[in-house]
Amino acid sequence: MVRSFRVLAATDRGLVRDGNEDAGLVSPRLIAVADGMGGHAAGEVASKIAITSLATLGNVLDQSAVDSESREDLLLNICYSIDQEIVDRSLENPALSGMGTTLTALHLTDETVELLHVGDSRAYRWNGKKLSQLSVDHTVMQELIDQGRLTPEEVHDHPQRSLLTQALMGDSGIDPVLVCLDAKSGEHFLLCSDGLTSVLSDYEIEQIIKRSDEADLIADLISATKAKGAPDNITIIWAEVVDEALTTRELLGAADE
Repeated sequence: MVRSFRVLAATDRGLVRDGNEDAGLVSPRLIAVADGMGGHAAGEVASKIAITSLATLGNVLDQSAVDSESREDLLLNICYSIDQEIVDRSLENPALSGMGTTLTALHLTDETVELLHVGDSRAYRWNGKKLSQLSVDHTVMQELIDQGRLTPEEVHDHPQRSLLTQALMGDSGIDPVLVCLDAKSGEHFLLCSDGLTSVLSDYEIEQIIKRSDEADLIADLISATKAKGAPDNITIIWAEVVDEALTTRELLGAADE
């Protein structure tokens, strides 16, 4: 049986940033968010490289000749390809030096969903009652949580909460995470940049999911973020696993420019 993601998605500049350095990908079996960083529009370049490279890979992943082991290799290797392209583009244009991006993606198969993750954009699962974070932030704060030196509540308002330990920025120090998870039809997944999660807690996001009509959910999450200042770009993808062959494909934010 063919399965697809039925998706609602949006990206917003927020209330402080002059431009949008976030990028996103929506397609039937592959969705992703990338949050670019670097001044003088360099973050937009990095996130666009990540999303457009991943979009090209999506055409290969679902070919019947590609087995699960090969698919995993392709997903992991795309991170190194993106990292190298960021290096190459920076060498071509020194003004782009120091640019980088996060990348969090979900690839749907007939039985599972594969999570590819570098950075602090997040992936969640919604089972109809509870929101569960699937990705683990590659941040200094998360390392301190893992060491028991800080609590998640202390991190939420910490001034260094977004200091990354991993990102795609051409420094050859990446260790991308790839996790294979069960995915049932009817389940929902949320991908988002930290423009959402640095402002709203998981509890606040969960409450908005519970009370919102699905058609209004993305707008409600963005409105709640703006009500609390929205200092960063916001990108949100809400995806339901359905037993249908859908065809919707879209690039969001910087990847669409």
